[in-house]
Amino acid sequence: MTRSIRYTSQMQLFGYPLVAVAYGSDFSRNESRGHARGIIAVGDVATGVIAIGGLARGLIAVGGVAVGVVTVAGVGFGALVIAGVAIAQMAFGGVAVGHYAKGGAVIGGHVVSPARVDHSAAVWFNRFGLHDGETPQPTVKSPAE
Repeated sequence: MTRSIRYTSQMQLFGYPLVAVAYGSDFSRNESRGHARGIIAVGDVATGVIAIGGLARGLIAVGGVAVGVVTVAGVGFGALVIAGVAIAQMAFGGVAVGHYAKGGAVIGGHVVSPARVDHSAAVWFNRFGLHDGETPQPTVKSPAE
């Protein structure tokens, strides 16, 4: 038998509980999996400012599949994403798709990959401590080229 956990703090902020936890099914609520909704949400599905769960949605989202401004996930979407598969403005992962992208397989405007290191991408990722390799010097073409 699967154990179900539900917790909602009494303290609220902007009408949402400060902390919400929801794991497992709760058939009395007609839920096959727990959906936590709160400022800090932890659950099978989590929605909050800080969301941690199998499926996480929030400003800061951590999970198997996560969507957020700052995201750490197996598969992640957002502005700054560190994930196995990352799709973001700034993507860092095994497969990374973004304006700035770093990973094993990358698609982006400015990339760091085993095959190519763009100067601007290396500088960008250095700002966040996410690039430990050598930063190539930008190439300057002569007027004759």
